[in-house]
Amino acid sequence: MSDHGSQPAKPEQPSSPEKPARNLDAYRAHYAERTAGMTASEIRALFAVASRPEVVSLAGGMPNLAALPLDSLAAEVARLISVDGQVALQYGSAHGVPELREQICDVMALEGISAHPDDVMVTAGSQMALDMVTRIFCDPGDVILAEGPSYVGALGSFAAYQAEVVHVAMDDDGLQPDALRQAIANVNAQGKRIKFLYTIPNFHNPGGITLALPRRAEILEICAQHGILVVEDNPYGLLGFDGQPHPALRSMDADNVVYLGSFSKTFASGLRVGWVLAPHAIREKLVLTAESATLCPPTLNQMIVSRYLSTHDWQGQIKIFQEQYRERRDAMLSALEQYMPPGCTWTRPDGGFFVWLTVPEGVDTKAMLPRAVTQRVAYVSGTGFYHDGFGSRQMRLSFCYPTPERIREGVRRLANTLTEEMELVRTFGTVPQRSVQGPQAPSPDTA
Repeated sequence: MSDHGSQPAKPEQPSSPEKPARNLDAYRAHYAERTAGMTASEIRALFAVASRPEVVSLAGGMPNLAALPLDSLAAEVARLISVDGQVALQYGSAHGVPELREQICDVMALEGISAHPDDVMVTAGSQMALDMVTRIFCDPGDVILAEGPSYVGALGSFAAYQAEVVHVAMDDDGLQPDALRQAIANVNAQGKRIKFLYTIPNFHNPGGITLALPRRAEILEICAQHGILVVEDNPYGLLGFDGQPHPALRSMDADNVVYLGSFSKTFASGLRVGWVLAPHAIREKLVLTAESATLCPPTLNQMIVSRYLSTHDWQGQIKIFQEQYRERRDAMLSALEQYMPPGCTWTRPDGGFFVWLTVPEGVDTKAMLPRAVTQRVAYVSGTGFYHDGFGSRQMRLSFCYPTPERIREGVRRLANTLTEEMELVRTFGTVPQRSVQGPQAPSPDTA
């Protein structure tokens, strides 16, 4: 017998209690309840890789700033600081620079909106406006109606204020009136309060769909009948590829529509200048809310936008954007037709930045994304555009930033990845869906 075997048996030790899990956040018990639903984007780390030049990113909605007259803009900004620097670099009003608010009214007039500058409030991007509107209207548990899918930044704001999102179905003509009626009836039957309908009627993000003109009046009438405010988010309205801009919902109902606009898509996203046009009483609440959050939007950025509007042919510049984005849209649609495997469908936008692609049954676009990035192409999975993680068969493709040649190559790589994924599904079956904790926080990668 070995020495080990000859040792006397040790008395049995009582089992030690299980050690509690280590808390890596010492402030966890102090956070507000609404922070529980805040989750970082799962694709943020992937897009750190996707930003490499060898990767074709069809993900982020970044405007093509190379089309801007950068030399003349640089001279104008230098002149602004030299002549009016003591104003431009100083605190301003939470309401916004008066001259810019007047110019914003001229911009909105292209979409049929008649507005007074006093009812316009400048914000640090339309995301700030959306956040403030949610803040002043929504208590925890209130319901917001929104298209399904919907903009990820909106869903993040709604979740931050603990509002419940009820998605309303779309088709190729946009938000479906009958689906809206049914959603309202269902929410009312549950005894919950609907605070507003959030909609992107023109060149929808992420759907690329435009709300048909006959439906606009019908949807406004439905909301008016039920006392539901309409929040119209319209960053892409002037970027249509065919003909005149569509009439804004606000132009059809000034009393029940809060309009959100932005210069991020038609000028420069980095300046973060947007606005909200609201009925007077709502606008007063928004000004007070802005003062408590930021004191005022950046005066310098507002004055840069104002000088651009007054010294440059900004409408001509928008036409240049329209032509370039149309060319890129055509390149993407052509490549999808050429390369995508059978069973795929996609929207055909007549403006904006995005195509919404649906893949065959069994493919999970969120699970496939790391493999796509390995193949040097990136997109945004559809799950981020639903509050409940629906959309695993969809993805958003952006055509605004890459060149047409890069778009074609990106779609070819994506199609190859998808074909391989479909073969894996046929061989091994589908992968169980992962649980979803809530909407992801917005980021430039998903804008």
